[in-house]
Amino acid sequence: MAETKEGSSCSGSEMSLKDQGNEFFKSGKYLKAAALYTQAIKQDPSNPTLYSNRAAALLQLDKLNKALDDAEMTIKLKPQWEKGYFRKGSILEAMKRYDDALDAFQIALQYNPQSQEVLKKIKRINQLLRDSKRAQEVENMRSNVDMAKHLETLKPEMSGKYGSEECWKDMFLFLVETMETAVKSWHETSSVDAKVHFLLDKEKTQIDKYAPVVNIDKAFESPHTHSDCFSFLRQYAAESFSKAACLVSPKSIIAYPQVWKGQGSRKWKHAQSDGFFVQFESPSVRKLWFIASSNEKGQILCRDPEGLDIGAHEVLPRLFKDKLPLS
Repeated sequence: MAETKEGSSCSGSEMSLKDQGNEFFKSGKYLKAAALYTQAIKQDPSNPTLYSNRAAALLQLDKLNKALDDAEMTIKLKPQWEKGYFRKGSILEAMKRYDDALDAFQIALQYNPQSQEVLKKIKRINQLLRDSKRAQEVENMRSNVDMAKHLETLKPEMSGKYGSEECWKDMFLFLVETMETAVKSWHETSSVDAKVHFLLDKEKTQIDKYAPVVNIDKAFESPHTHSDCFSFLRQYAAESFSKAACLVSPKSIIAYPQVWKGQGSRKWKHAQSDGFFVQFESPSVRKLWFIASSNEKGQILCRDPEGLDIGAHEVLPRLFKDKLPLS
Protein backbone atom coordinates (compact mmCIF):
# COMPACT_ATOMS: atom_id res chain seq x y z
CA MET A 1 0.00 0.00 0.00
CA ALA A 2 1.33 3.47 -0.83
CA GLU A 3 2.24 5.66 2.14
CA THR A 4 0.09 8.68 2.92
CA LYS A 5 1.47 9.98 6.22
CA GLU A 6 5.19 10.28 5.59
CA GLY A 7 6.75 13.29 3.91
CA SER A 8 4.48 15.83 5.59
CA SER A 9 7.13 18.53 5.09
CA CYS A 10 6.32 18.69 1.34
CA SER A 11 4.63 21.80 0.03
CA GLY A 12 0.99 21.77 -0.94
CA SER A 13 1.51 21.11 -4.63
CA GLU A 14 3.92 18.26 -3.93
CA MET A 15 1.50 16.73 -1.44
CA SER A 16 -1.17 17.13 -4.03
CA LEU A 17 0.87 15.11 -6.53
CA LYS A 18 1.54 12.46 -3.95
CA ASP A 19 -2.09 12.38 -2.80
CA GLN A 20 -3.26 12.08 -6.40
CA GLY A 21 -0.81 9.23 -6.86
CA ASN A 22 -2.15 7.55 -3.75
CA GLU A 23 -5.72 7.81 -5.04
CA PHE A 24 -4.72 6.20 -8.34
CA PHE A 25 -2.83 3.50 -6.43
CA LYS A 26 -5.88 2.71 -4.28
CA SER A 27 -8.04 2.33 -7.40
CA GLY A 28 -5.52 -0.01 -9.05
CA LYS A 29 -4.26 2.51 -11.64
CA TYR A 30 -0.61 1.81 -10.89
CA LEU A 31 0.86 3.30 -14.05
CA LYS A 32 -0.79 6.67 -13.41
CA ALA A 33 0.21 6.47 -9.76
CA ALA A 34 3.85 5.84 -10.68
CA ALA A 35 3.79 8.78 -13.11
CA LEU A 36 2.51 11.12 -10.42
CA TYR A 37 5.09 9.91 -7.90
CA THR A 38 7.77 10.57 -10.55
CA GLN A 39 6.54 14.15 -10.96
CA ALA A 40 6.59 14.57 -7.19
CA ILE A 41 10.15 13.18 -6.98
CA LYS A 42 11.34 15.75 -9.53
CA GLN A 43 10.07 18.47 -7.20
CA ASP A 44 11.36 16.83 -4.00
CA PRO A 45 14.12 14.28 -4.85
CA SER A 46 15.11 13.70 -1.23
CA ASN A 47 11.70 12.51 0.01
CA PRO A 48 11.94 8.77 0.89
CA THR A 49 8.18 8.30 0.95
CA LEU A 50 7.86 9.18 -2.73
CA TYR A 51 10.42 6.52 -3.69
CA SER A 52 8.72 4.00 -1.38
CA ASN A 53 5.34 4.72 -2.97
CA ARG A 54 6.72 4.52 -6.49
CA ALA A 55 8.43 1.24 -5.60
CA ALA A 56 5.04 -0.13 -4.52
CA ALA A 57 3.43 0.98 -7.80
CA LEU A 58 6.29 -0.45 -9.91
CA LEU A 59 6.03 -3.73 -8.02
CA GLN A 60 2.37 -3.97 -9.00
CA LEU A 61 3.40 -3.25 -12.62
CA ASP A 62 5.99 -6.06 -12.42
CA LYS A 63 8.81 -3.62 -13.18
CA LEU A 64 10.92 -5.26 -10.55
CA ASN A 65 14.40 -3.90 -11.28
CA LYS A 66 13.16 -0.29 -11.25
CA ALA A 67 11.12 -1.01 -8.14
CA LEU A 68 14.22 -2.39 -6.42
CA ASP A 69 16.17 0.75 -7.31
CA ASP A 70 13.46 2.84 -5.65
CA ALA A 71 13.48 0.64 -2.55
CA GLU A 72 17.26 1.03 -2.29
CA MET A 73 16.89 4.80 -2.65
CA THR A 74 14.27 4.78 0.12
CA ILE A 75 16.72 2.97 2.39
CA LYS A 76 19.55 5.34 1.45
CA LEU A 77 17.46 8.41 2.26
CA LYS A 78 16.02 6.99 5.48
CA PRO A 79 18.16 4.05 6.71
CA GLN A 80 16.23 3.40 9.90
CA TRP A 81 12.78 3.36 8.35
CA GLU A 82 11.33 -0.15 8.29
CA LYS A 83 9.23 0.59 5.18
CA GLY A 84 12.23 0.77 2.84
CA TYR A 85 13.34 -2.72 3.86
CA PHE A 86 9.76 -3.98 3.63
CA ARG A 87 9.54 -2.67 0.07
CA LYS A 88 12.89 -4.25 -0.78
CA GLY A 89 11.85 -7.59 0.71
CA SER A 90 8.54 -7.62 -1.18
CA ILE A 91 10.29 -6.93 -4.49
CA LEU A 92 12.96 -9.58 -3.86
CA GLU A 93 10.16 -12.00 -3.00
CA ALA A 94 8.57 -11.30 -6.39
CA MET A 95 11.98 -11.94 -7.98
CA LYS A 96 12.02 -15.31 -6.15
CA ARG A 97 15.23 -14.23 -4.39
CA TYR A 98 13.91 -15.64 -1.15
CA ASP A 99 17.13 -15.61 0.89
CA ASP A 100 17.73 -11.93 0.09
CA ALA A 101 14.07 -11.13 0.76
CA LEU A 102 14.28 -12.79 4.17
CA ASP A 103 17.35 -10.68 5.03
CA ALA A 104 15.47 -7.49 4.10
CA PHE A 105 12.40 -8.42 6.14
CA GLN A 106 14.52 -9.29 9.16
CA ILE A 107 16.14 -5.85 9.03
CA ALA A 108 12.65 -4.32 8.78
CA LEU A 109 11.69 -6.26 11.90
CA GLN A 110 14.67 -4.82 13.80
CA TYR A 111 13.31 -1.32 13.21
CA ASN A 112 9.72 -2.29 13.97
CA PRO A 113 9.59 -5.48 16.09
CA GLN A 114 5.83 -5.20 16.56
CA SER A 115 4.95 -5.17 12.85
CA GLN A 116 2.52 -8.00 12.15
CA GLU A 117 2.88 -7.25 8.43
CA VAL A 118 6.63 -7.95 8.56
CA LEU A 119 6.22 -11.01 10.80
CA LYS A 120 3.69 -12.41 8.36
CA LYS A 121 6.11 -11.87 5.49
CA ILE A 122 8.95 -13.62 7.35
CA LYS A 123 6.72 -16.62 8.02
CA ARG A 124 5.69 -16.73 4.35
CA ILE A 125 9.26 -16.45 3.06
CA ASN A 126 10.43 -19.24 5.36
CA GLN A 127 7.67 -21.45 3.95
CA LEU A 128 8.60 -20.48 0.39
CA LEU A 129 12.24 -21.35 1.14
CA ARG A 130 11.20 -24.78 2.44
CA ASP A 131 8.97 -25.33 -0.60
CA SER A 132 11.70 -24.18 -2.96
CA LYS A 133 14.24 -26.49 -1.34
CA ARG A 134 11.86 -29.46 -1.57
CA ALA A 135 10.99 -28.64 -5.18
CA GLN A 136 14.70 -28.65 -6.01
CA GLU A 137 15.13 -31.98 -4.23
CA VAL A 138 12.24 -33.43 -6.24
CA GLU A 139 13.72 -32.09 -9.48
CA ASN A 140 17.09 -33.62 -8.58
CA MET A 141 15.47 -36.98 -7.91
CA ARG A 142 13.60 -36.78 -11.21
CA SER A 143 16.75 -35.84 -13.12
CA ASN A 144 19.14 -38.29 -11.47
CA VAL A 145 17.44 -41.65 -11.85
CA ASP A 146 19.84 -44.34 -10.62
CA MET A 147 18.21 -47.76 -10.53
CA ALA A 148 21.54 -49.60 -10.20
CA LYS A 149 21.83 -48.55 -6.53
CA HIS A 150 18.36 -49.93 -5.78
CA LEU A 151 19.18 -53.23 -7.48
CA GLU A 152 22.63 -53.67 -5.89
CA THR A 153 21.44 -56.57 -3.73
CA LEU A 154 20.50 -58.48 -6.88
CA LYS A 155 24.11 -58.76 -8.05
CA PRO A 156 25.23 -61.55 -5.66
CA GLU A 157 22.15 -63.62 -6.53
CA MET A 158 22.74 -63.21 -10.27
CA SER A 159 26.41 -63.95 -9.85
CA GLY A 160 25.61 -67.13 -7.92
CA LYS A 161 23.07 -68.33 -10.49
CA TYR A 162 25.09 -67.44 -13.59
CA GLY A 163 28.75 -68.33 -13.35
CA SER A 164 29.77 -66.17 -16.28
CA GLU A 165 30.34 -62.57 -15.15
CA GLU A 166 29.69 -61.32 -18.68
CA CYS A 167 26.34 -63.14 -18.73
CA TRP A 168 24.95 -61.80 -15.46
CA LYS A 169 26.32 -58.30 -15.95
CA ASP A 170 24.58 -58.12 -19.35
CA MET A 171 21.32 -59.10 -17.65
CA PHE A 172 21.82 -56.61 -14.81
CA LEU A 173 22.55 -53.73 -17.17
CA PHE A 174 19.55 -54.71 -19.33
CA LEU A 175 17.27 -54.59 -16.27
CA VAL A 176 18.69 -51.27 -15.03
CA GLU A 177 18.33 -49.59 -18.45
CA THR A 178 14.77 -50.89 -18.92
CA MET A 179 13.69 -49.64 -15.48
CA GLU A 180 15.37 -46.25 -15.89
CA THR A 181 13.75 -45.73 -19.30
CA ALA A 182 10.35 -46.56 -17.78
CA VAL A 183 10.86 -44.15 -14.86
CA LYS A 184 11.90 -41.34 -17.19
CA SER A 185 8.85 -41.97 -19.37
CA TRP A 186 6.60 -41.84 -16.29
CA HIS A 187 8.18 -38.58 -15.16
CA GLU A 188 7.57 -37.01 -18.56
CA THR A 189 4.10 -38.39 -19.39
CA SER A 190 2.71 -40.00 -16.19
CA SER A 191 2.52 -43.24 -18.13
CA VAL A 192 4.45 -46.17 -19.54
CA ASP A 193 3.50 -48.46 -22.42
CA ALA A 194 2.76 -52.06 -21.52
CA LYS A 195 5.61 -53.95 -23.15
CA VAL A 196 7.97 -56.85 -22.70
CA HIS A 197 11.60 -56.08 -23.48
CA PHE A 198 13.86 -58.96 -24.53
CA LEU A 199 17.61 -59.29 -24.10
CA LEU A 200 18.37 -60.88 -27.44
CA ASP A 201 21.40 -63.07 -28.13
CA LYS A 202 23.64 -61.08 -30.46
CA GLU A 203 25.04 -64.23 -32.04
CA LYS A 204 21.94 -66.45 -32.28
CA THR A 205 18.91 -64.15 -32.67
CA GLN A 206 17.59 -63.43 -36.14
CA ILE A 207 17.28 -59.70 -35.58
CA ASP A 208 15.35 -59.21 -38.83
CA LYS A 209 12.66 -61.55 -37.47
CA TYR A 210 12.63 -60.80 -33.73
CA ALA A 211 12.33 -57.30 -32.31
CA PRO A 212 13.64 -56.50 -28.81
CA VAL A 213 10.23 -55.17 -27.65
CA VAL A 214 6.75 -56.72 -27.78
CA ASN A 215 3.63 -54.66 -27.10
CA ILE A 216 1.23 -56.29 -24.59
CA ASP A 217 -1.33 -53.53 -23.98
CA LYS A 218 -4.26 -55.92 -24.61
CA ALA A 219 -2.89 -58.72 -22.43
CA PHE A 220 -4.86 -57.90 -19.30
CA GLU A 221 -8.33 -57.43 -20.75
CA SER A 222 -9.52 -60.98 -20.02
CA PRO A 223 -8.28 -64.41 -18.91
CA HIS A 224 -8.31 -65.48 -22.58
CA THR A 225 -6.12 -62.62 -23.85
CA HIS A 226 -3.79 -63.05 -20.88
CA SER A 227 -3.31 -66.76 -21.61
CA ASP A 228 -2.76 -66.14 -25.33
CA CYS A 229 -0.26 -63.38 -24.61
CA PHE A 230 1.70 -65.51 -22.16
CA SER A 231 1.86 -68.44 -24.60
CA PHE A 232 3.06 -66.13 -27.37
CA LEU A 233 5.71 -64.51 -25.18
CA ARG A 234 7.06 -67.85 -23.94
CA GLN A 235 7.40 -69.09 -27.51
CA TYR A 236 8.94 -65.76 -28.58
CA ALA A 237 11.52 -65.96 -25.79
CA ALA A 238 12.55 -69.47 -26.84
CA GLU A 239 12.62 -68.92 -30.61
CA SER A 240 14.47 -65.59 -30.36
CA PHE A 241 17.14 -67.12 -28.08
CA SER A 242 16.52 -64.35 -25.56
CA LYS A 243 18.72 -64.41 -22.46
CA ALA A 244 16.23 -62.50 -20.31
CA ALA A 245 13.03 -60.46 -20.52
CA CYS A 246 11.62 -57.50 -18.63
CA LEU A 247 7.93 -56.65 -18.48
CA VAL A 248 6.84 -53.07 -17.85
CA SER A 249 3.15 -52.41 -17.32
CA PRO A 250 1.10 -49.60 -15.76
CA LYS A 251 -1.02 -50.82 -12.89
CA SER A 252 -4.04 -48.98 -14.32
CA ILE A 253 -4.53 -51.37 -17.27
CA ILE A 254 -4.43 -54.57 -15.26
CA ALA A 255 -8.05 -55.64 -14.92
CA TYR A 256 -7.03 -59.28 -15.18
CA PRO A 257 -5.29 -61.10 -13.64
CA GLN A 258 -5.67 -59.60 -10.21
CA VAL A 259 -1.96 -59.52 -9.49
CA TRP A 260 -2.42 -59.96 -5.77
CA LYS A 261 -4.06 -63.35 -6.43
CA GLY A 262 -6.91 -63.68 -3.98
CA GLN A 263 -5.08 -62.09 -1.06
CA GLY A 264 -7.70 -59.38 -0.95
CA SER A 265 -7.25 -55.65 -1.32
CA ARG A 266 -6.44 -55.32 2.40
CA LYS A 267 -3.17 -57.18 1.85
CA TRP A 268 -2.25 -55.07 -1.19
CA LYS A 269 -0.85 -51.89 0.32
CA HIS A 270 -0.46 -50.17 -3.06
CA ALA A 271 -4.18 -50.37 -3.84
CA GLN A 272 -4.53 -46.58 -3.82
CA SER A 273 -1.19 -45.82 -5.50
CA ASP A 274 -0.66 -45.03 -9.14
CA GLY A 275 2.42 -46.58 -10.70
CA PHE A 276 3.73 -49.50 -12.73
CA PHE A 277 5.10 -53.01 -12.46
CA VAL A 278 8.49 -54.25 -13.61
CA GLN A 279 8.89 -58.03 -13.83
CA PHE A 280 12.29 -59.51 -14.64
CA GLU A 281 12.40 -62.96 -16.21
CA SER A 282 15.43 -65.17 -16.78
CA PRO A 283 15.96 -68.93 -16.61
CA SER A 284 17.21 -68.87 -13.01
CA VAL A 285 16.24 -65.49 -11.57
CA ARG A 286 12.74 -64.01 -11.48
CA LYS A 287 11.92 -60.71 -9.75
CA LEU A 288 8.99 -58.33 -9.48
CA TRP A 289 8.83 -54.69 -8.38
CA PHE A 290 6.13 -52.09 -8.07
CA ILE A 291 7.18 -48.47 -8.65
CA ALA A 292 4.61 -46.15 -7.09
CA SER A 293 4.33 -42.51 -8.09
CA SER A 294 3.11 -39.37 -6.37
CA ASN A 295 2.69 -35.69 -7.09
CA GLU A 296 5.24 -33.56 -5.26
CA LYS A 297 5.41 -29.79 -5.63
CA GLY A 298 3.45 -30.01 -8.87
CA GLN A 299 5.73 -32.65 -10.35
CA ILE A 300 5.30 -36.39 -10.89
CA LEU A 301 7.85 -38.35 -8.89
CA CYS A 302 8.48 -42.10 -9.03
CA ARG A 303 9.16 -43.70 -5.67
CA ASP A 304 11.90 -46.25 -5.09
CA PRO A 305 11.11 -49.67 -6.58
CA GLU A 306 9.57 -51.99 -4.00
CA GLY A 307 10.24 -55.68 -4.36
CA LEU A 308 7.19 -57.95 -4.32
CA ASP A 309 6.80 -61.69 -3.82
CA ILE A 310 6.66 -62.87 -7.41
CA GLY A 311 5.02 -66.12 -6.32
CA ALA A 312 2.03 -64.16 -5.01
CA HIS A 313 1.97 -61.17 -7.33
CA GLU A 314 3.40 -62.23 -10.71
CA VAL A 315 1.99 -60.23 -13.61
CA LEU A 316 2.92 -62.98 -16.08
CA PRO A 317 3.80 -66.64 -15.39
CA ARG A 318 7.36 -67.87 -15.88
CA LEU A 319 8.61 -67.16 -19.41
CA PHE A 320 11.76 -69.27 -19.40
CA LYS A 321 12.31 -72.91 -18.54
CA ASP A 322 14.07 -73.19 -15.20
CA LYS A 323 17.58 -74.09 -16.27
CA LEU A 324 20.98 -72.48 -16.49
CA PRO A 325 21.84 -71.21 -19.96
CA LEU A 326 24.79 -72.68 -21.79
CA SER A 327 27.90 -70.55 -21.33
